[in-house]
Amino acid sequence: MSQLKPKLFSTLQDYTKEQLIADCTSGVIVAIIALPLSIALAIASGVTPEKGLHTAIIAGFLISLLGGSRVQIGGPTGAFMVIVYGIVMEFGVDGLIIATIMAGLMMILMGVLRLGNMIKFIPYPITTGFTSGIALVIFSSQMKDLFGLQIAEVPIEFIGKWQAYFGAIGSVDWTTMGIGLLALLIIIGWPKVNQKVPGAFVALVVTSFIVQMFHLDIATIGSKFGVLSSSLPSLQLPELSIDKIRLLIGPAFTIAILGSVESLLSAVVSDGMIGGKHRSNMELIAQGVANIASGLFGGIPATGAIARTVANIKNGGRTPVAGMVHALVLLLILVLFMPLAQMVPLTTLAAILIMVAVNMSEWREFQAILRTPKSDVLVLLTTFSITVLVDLVQAIEVGIVLAAFLFVKRMADVSEVQIGAIDAAEELDGEDGSAYEKSSERRSKAPGIQVYEINGPFFFGAADKFIEALNGLGYHTDGLIIGMKNVPAMDATALQAFKRMLKMCEAHHIEVFVSGVGPQPMQVLKRAGIMDLMGEERFFADLDDALLHVKTQFPKAC
Repeated sequence: MSQLKPKLFSTLQDYTKEQLIADCTSGVIVAIIALPLSIALAIASGVTPEKGLHTAIIAGFLISLLGGSRVQIGGPTGAFMVIVYGIVMEFGVDGLIIATIMAGLMMILMGVLRLGNMIKFIPYPITTGFTSGIALVIFSSQMKDLFGLQIAEVPIEFIGKWQAYFGAIGSVDWTTMGIGLLALLIIIGWPKVNQKVPGAFVALVVTSFIVQMFHLDIATIGSKFGVLSSSLPSLQLPELSIDKIRLLIGPAFTIAILGSVESLLSAVVSDGMIGGKHRSNMELIAQGVANIASGLFGGIPATGAIARTVANIKNGGRTPVAGMVHALVLLLILVLFMPLAQMVPLTTLAAILIMVAVNMSEWREFQAILRTPKSDVLVLLTTFSITVLVDLVQAIEVGIVLAAFLFVKRMADVSEVQIGAIDAAEELDGEDGSAYEKSSERRSKAPGIQVYEINGPFFFGAADKFIEALNGLGYHTDGLIIGMKNVPAMDATALQAFKRMLKMCEAHHIEVFVSGVGPQPMQVLKRAGIMDLMGEERFFADLDDALLHVKTQFPKAC
């Protein structure tokens, strides 16, 4: 049960005043980092700026309160921007609320079923492919605001976006572009001046001040969204229908998987930085609860944010208190200073999101995978291409299916069935216990005895090799030994092939013996009644014992 215990309760047992000060300091700094990001991500996701703060406050607090990591900071992230925007465009805000709540329920279920450790089995080329793809989509979506292009409606499709951009290149607003590039320069260069205050916050303040001071005619949050509300979020219950739920299952599943992967990846990274160990299943439950709460109060999906979590660690945060303080500081900003956000230029938010895209692009990892086996490259490029050109949901589905098929092929390639006629009168040769002799001279000494040794997983991808080997079984064979010493696992398809082998041998009066069966294959054979059917006396610990028995059973053949 300790795996389903929030980390907060463990860290408070030896909590000190010094750590409280460090957590509070870190929480304030992380809140300053989260402020512009939350607003920018909300706008880019197709919802109002307040929704980003509502998400960071509600989900961020609950993720820290209930989570399985000491230092995880939760909130809206760039990974969700693409799918959230698509849901809002197709199903409206009600659809987004339903999808977010459904994703939260899925994440809770995954945590309760102890699937936290299973998430890590999603292949790295898939996560890199869709993360890099999302980064490119985010980058592409910010060109209109960065350059002040006069485009009535930017197409959703990637290629359509760029066609619209090039078509409107003559409408670039040079003042807007100048403020946007200034914001980019500040974000990139500010860390060389000060590591504590985030560059995105400095860019936001400086560019907003310039625009207001000189009365520049530049689009701002206020000019696009009007007066921003500083009131607390209220409970929003969407109109449910079976059709909506059915249509949103796919997007909700993508949110759940993407949120789970990103949050657990963030937790693993933070573990390495502080020498800790997170509770993955509790983290999933916390993420699920946070997303349900965020959805009910009109927020957007949330997950563990790697950049904010790292910033928390670097500024001294070591317990979930820091994440809770970060949420409370954002709440204070919402209540007292939200109207000031109206002065922020949209081009500045575009610059912030462009840097988010650059930081999450993982281009170094992308390049590294291009030098790996071709199957991994295929998964990477397929996932990346579908993410950019088609849809994130389909990218994950196709990526996982493709990776699974390629994995099956790899396992089938390393699984083999070796066949050999054995001279049962001879002693076993070789340190590894191999009893095979390739020469025709040895084969002629025992024409009635065959040994089929299976090497590697005996599963549906390798069962056909076993069947093909059986087709070569001679009619004059008296005894068959199935060597399974090197079989770690066996599945239902392999079991069916094994049964076919028994029927074939029974029809041709061939005695069958089995040697070296491991724990898992033995359990499969017992449950299927194969051991009772054949008799325990036909199962041997190793090939040596089986050969000694065959020597007695078929003395003429030996």
